[in-house]
Amino acid sequence: MKEVFLCKYGEIVLKGANKRYFEDMLCRELRRRAANYGDFEISRAQSTIYIEPKDEFCDMDGMFESARKAFGIVAIARAAVCEKNMDSILQTAREYIPQFLVGKRTFKVEGKRSDKMFCKNSMEIAMEVGGELLSCCQPIRVDVHHPEIVVKVEVREHYAYVHAGQFKGAGGMPVGSNGTGLLLLSGGIDSPVAGYMMAKRGVRIEAIHFESFPYTSERAREKVLELAGLVSAYAGDINVHVVSLTHIQEELVKSCDEDYFTLLLRRYMMAIADKAARKFKCGALITGESLGQVASQTMEALNVTNCMTDLPVFRPCIGMDKEEIVQISHKIGTFETSIQPFEDCCTVFTPKHPRTRPELYKVEREEQKLPFDELVEEALAGMYRVQIKARY
Repeated sequence: MKEVFLCKYGEIVLKGANKRYFEDMLCRELRRRAANYGDFEISRAQSTIYIEPKDEFCDMDGMFESARKAFGIVAIARAAVCEKNMDSILQTAREYIPQFLVGKRTFKVEGKRSDKMFCKNSMEIAMEVGGELLSCCQPIRVDVHHPEIVVKVEVREHYAYVHAGQFKGAGGMPVGSNGTGLLLLSGGIDSPVAGYMMAKRGVRIEAIHFESFPYTSERAREKVLELAGLVSAYAGDINVHVVSLTHIQEELVKSCDEDYFTLLLRRYMMAIADKAARKFKCGALITGESLGQVASQTMEALNVTNCMTDLPVFRPCIGMDKEEIVQISHKIGTFETSIQPFEDCCTVFTPKHPRTRPELYKVEREEQKLPFDELVEEALAGMYRVQIKARY
């Protein structure tokens, strides 16, 4: 019995004249994913994308899980294909569905007749298939209000499809449909979540990571690259641009008031990220900052760092508490890596009493003790790239 995947999308349906553009991007993303699992045909019709195996060697389970992580898909069903007549539909339901009803006490059947020329309406289809399943799957019973499983029969343009319900997809918009952003990627919990959340809105991710070797270790760098790999399962290929802040931090310690170390360092990071973003044609910066979570993330502190760029700064975690961010990190598989106890550049030379209500003119006064532009250019000159291939 032949199976296919029916992928339903949400917001794309509302795109009007631009709908085809978003559909094409989503199909290309699914083709990239499918290349790892066999020879699949990807097509679309009636606001649904069909993923069809061309031979018996295709890894259906692997493709199913990968497609669920593709942004743009809100639901996906694994369905049996049959001819568009009631005899074929009833036989397919009888042979395909009982395996999904094992251990279940209640079910219902929903029919969907996209082809209005079909001989029966949606209610009639559901009633006949429901009766067929009752006759071969006793002692299960019908519950139209609170069923344990919903069997669906979809009569579409060329074929009918029978499946045991839909699974939730990743949602959002196809990656790349809303430009490219530069993610400030640390080794913590928040920034990988921020990257995931912006990728979900269609932003292709470039990443920049700041290290302080030898104060931070190679293991700390490897941890960050691993986090980028985990996010790539959703966001696709990610280039991680690594920048050393060691010299800048050493100069800060020599010349500046300790209370301002973190703020000054964040300003250097934003200035470097701004120049890198323009070089890589990114339209925005992305950070994992959450309002008030640490001293450098108060409203006043954010204002002090924001003024180092005139690019939009996306902070998808800004209104979330830590537990909400942790929940998402568990969902996308980054939490266990994020909590590995390796150093982060922001934890090096941390002041005992960081300024939480900084005044911009005082920060700028401290900053003038160092050759700011020269240190920024020096850091950019030493930047190197690590390419992370998507873990589809």
